[in-house]
Amino acid sequence: MAKRTTLNDLAHAAKVSPATVSRVVAGNPSVDPGIRAHVRKMAEKLGLNLEERLRGRSRTLAFLLANRDVLHNFQARVLLGAEAYCAQHKWELLFLSFRYAADAPERALHLPQLLSNQTNARAVILGGTNFPNLLGALQARGIPFSVLGNNVIGEWKPEGCDVAYSDDIAGAYEVTRHLIQKGHRQIGFIGNRQLPWYQRSESGYLRAMVEGKLPPNTFDFRTDGSQLGYLGTKSMLVQRKQLLTAIVAGSDPVAAGVYKALREIGLAVPDDVSVVGINDTQGADLTPALTSVREFPEELGRHLAEFVVKRIQNPLTPAQEVTFPTEIVHRDSVAPIAGVYPRQKSHSRFVPAEVAS
Repeated sequence: MAKRTTLNDLAHAAKVSPATVSRVVAGNPSVDPGIRAHVRKMAEKLGLNLEERLRGRSRTLAFLLANRDVLHNFQARVLLGAEAYCAQHKWELLFLSFRYAADAPERALHLPQLLSNQTNARAVILGGTNFPNLLGALQARGIPFSVLGNNVIGEWKPEGCDVAYSDDIAGAYEVTRHLIQKGHRQIGFIGNRQLPWYQRSESGYLRAMVEGKLPPNTFDFRTDGSQLGYLGTKSMLVQRKQLLTAIVAGSDPVAAGVYKALREIGLAVPDDVSVVGINDTQGADLTPALTSVREFPEELGRHLAEFVVKRIQNPLTPAQEVTFPTEIVHRDSVAPIAGVYPRQKSHSRFVPAEVAS
């Protein structure tokens, strides 16, 4: 009967002390990254699974919803996709909401108990909105993770992570081109550049406007959701008095705010202003139904779960990355421009009477 490889055998082969091996297995951040990588590589050569030594043979993953509302539609669907993968492959998935400061030092981040060495979660799927300090803290502690790349704020190195993206840049580009093909020339974009998903969508919008030789009209404000859409629309149409025939909303919730503001101004969708959204989380529920860029959050969740399972099975595999395409769902919120630009006929229809005067 073959002798089972022990941690002492690993220490001897790696030419380090047994205490160092124990710290590597425990994910202790005090271990030099180069030594940690060397020990892990030697363990793989010896056929020794350090993850199993640390957490037994648990088949449990953690889904960490960071810095977002628990009821967030898109993130909930990412979670559903991860759950579906886990159920299919006989893994358990634990859910946890987690908020942390963007400027907290990596070593000072207090990770949830679920991710400590005494629990059974063997890897973590990072949903919600994340910052580089958490990614660094997980890497320093040797905790496998995958992350939704669209929602990482700040400077980070995606090439060193297991990451899934939705191609919202291409989606915003295509839906803006769709408006241009319908005859629209005065097209606005509403978003918040501090949040990467709006920044990415704005870049797609700007590319389409540049290609169409059209002047961009953007609104950038430090809020989110329907409030962003409401404030952006009022600012662009009433305060700036911009003559827009169409608006690209950075998300469906933003589009809901655009609808509200347009109603208050006295403009109809799509007769006066066409509106499109991005992410298709509530487009079918708006009146009129919203044309939107459909993303595939369930597929994102499935791949994020698959990434961490593969990472557990082979810790030294190269970083994994996937980008999902998007599609335009055509509904009732876009009308073509025919003949004379309607706002030039009656500017008083464009703004409330007290503003127009």
